[in-house]
Amino acid sequence: MWLDRLAGQSSSPSSSQPGSRAYSPAPRRTPSGLGPYITSQQRPGVTPRSSSLSLASTESSASSFLASSRRANGSTLKESRTIYSGPDPVEILENLLGDEGQNASTATSRSAPASSISAEDLSLDFDFGGLSIRELALSEESAVGGDGAYRPQAAEEYDRDKVRFEDLHRSIRACDEVLSSVETNLSSFRNDLATVSADIETLQARSTALNIRLDNRKAVEKGLGPVVEEISVSPTIVSKIADGHIDESWVRVVAEIDKRATAQKKHASNAQTTKGLQDLGPLLEKLVLKAIERIRDFLVSQIKALRSPHINAQIIQNQNFLKFKDLYSFLHKHHSTLADEICQAYMNTMRWYYANQFTRYESALKKIKVHSLDKTDVLGNEDTSRKGTVLSGSKISGPPHDAFNIGRRIDLLRTHNQSALSSYLAEEDQSTHYLEVPFRNFNLALIDNATTEYTFLASFFSPALSYSTISRHFSYIFEPTFQLGQTMTKELLADTYDALGVLLGIRLNQHFQFELQRRKIPAADGYLNGTAMLLWPRLQFIMNAHCDSVRALTTALPARPPTSKAEQNKLSAAPHVCTQRFGQLLQGVLALSAEAGDDEPVVTSLRRLRSEVEAFLTRYSAAFGPDKRKRERFLYNNYSLILTIVSDTHGKLAVEEQEHFEGLKTAFQEAA
Repeated sequence: MWLDRLAGQSSSPSSSQPGSRAYSPAPRRTPSGLGPYITSQQRPGVTPRSSSLSLASTESSASSFLASSRRANGSTLKESRTIYSGPDPVEILENLLGDEGQNASTATSRSAPASSISAEDLSLDFDFGGLSIRELALSEESAVGGDGAYRPQAAEEYDRDKVRFEDLHRSIRACDEVLSSVETNLSSFRNDLATVSADIETLQARSTALNIRLDNRKAVEKGLGPVVEEISVSPTIVSKIADGHIDESWVRVVAEIDKRATAQKKHASNAQTTKGLQDLGPLLEKLVLKAIERIRDFLVSQIKALRSPHINAQIIQNQNFLKFKDLYSFLHKHHSTLADEICQAYMNTMRWYYANQFTRYESALKKIKVHSLDKTDVLGNEDTSRKGTVLSGSKISGPPHDAFNIGRRIDLLRTHNQSALSSYLAEEDQSTHYLEVPFRNFNLALIDNATTEYTFLASFFSPALSYSTISRHFSYIFEPTFQLGQTMTKELLADTYDALGVLLGIRLNQHFQFELQRRKIPAADGYLNGTAMLLWPRLQFIMNAHCDSVRALTTALPARPPTSKAEQNKLSAAPHVCTQRFGQLLQGVLALSAEAGDDEPVVTSLRRLRSEVEAFLTRYSAAFGPDKRKRERFLYNNYSLILTIVSDTHGKLAVEEQEHFEGLKTAFQEAA
């Protein structure tokens, strides 16, 4: 190669031969070998910058890269040259461009393989930066300085490069070892991944198998679970039944035992009974007997508590009976005889309880002072005595009373206070009342207690007992109490002529009936119906007494008018006292019958009494003799007074009475 030869000729400049030019201003061509010039790859003596390592491995170190490059006039052309004693480059260029170009080309081709210059190469446009070829050559020559000059390497430089290359070689070997280790690790990791993948596949297969087994077990458990539960009893249940405290959880355990016992009896009747059920039967029977024993003791203790003095039965019923009502159903189901005995013990206890409590209450109500209205308090009695007495019948002086005026007594029906008077307040009350006050308080307390007891019986003993049986038990419990109430009512009505008080009692009794219907307590209807059978006849008797008294008053009037003028002057056209009493009594009856129908017995009695009063007034007006004007004026004043008194009443019966007396008033209005 020409660079080697050039390096060899550097010591003898006379024997050097020109080679190819080292630098050209022509545009750089690709190293395809088709260009007109030899590139660094085509030149044997010039290698790329990275090939300097191979040069160091040979003993011929004369060749090297040009050490410097520069730009001329903004051009990217690079330049490298060697110092040699060959021909002048200018002459070489002249030979290339002159006639001797062919010879020069031939000489060049002998030194290095190159392609021939074609016409296309000659037509290239070279940019010399505004310089001629000579000027360019001279400028290149002058630009090559001492730094860019080639010089041979010294032995020290070779040793230094050798050490450097040995270090590089060791580094490369170390890198190879590291890469080999990495390769080994990656291979091992790949093998581990393969193992893990195989393990994952194994786990997936095992998971699938476990899921299948789990589904199978669930299906088996679903089918066998109820059967296993039927033929097994937990030790916890056994200990709870035997020694556990009776509370809500104990009731739930008893219900579970009842369920198991029922299922066991059902399967025991089947011919194909399993041995498990046969073994379970005696255990369930013992548990049921133990539960029955504990339920009996519990209920008996609660019944005994009802007999304690000053005890509130409703508290025990709500807290200790109703909370455990399922226990009685269990007892009645498994031992009906014992359940009936406990029920009878409860009924006897409550029968005594209510009879005792209401006897004390009735004694307290007897201490209330009650106005006594006897046969002198009738319409026809002009000299009525006003006296007071107590229920026991002892005669004491009392405040005056009005037997015919309803007054504020009707407020007893309109009050919103639905609580009865307590025994303590009844004993301490010093005021005097009418008969409806003790009647209302006793019956109101009785109705409230009857409602509570019937509700308890229906809640606690059902569904073990039918409602007809519960009603019979209720009647048995309250039989002495109802008798006590009717006895008290008889005592209140025995000698009274208080028509308004008796009618108030009737309306109160009807109100109690409506309240029981609203509460759906049919068991006490018999008592209220019996009370009504006591009140209505007494009211009829009192109304008949009023009619008889007015009739007697009419009969007592003289058959002929007075003949003396003095006696005629004593007669007055003012309303008679009997008229005022009748008006007040009529107003009270109409006020108490505002919502009543026209088929009640009081309507017939009232119309009959009205006829007697009209007959009395007509007979009394005859005393005015031939003076028709005074007679009609007297009748007008009496009927006008009655109409005025009853004008503020309401209801169907009130409207009829108002129309009737309005017609009578109009008939005698001309004389007024």
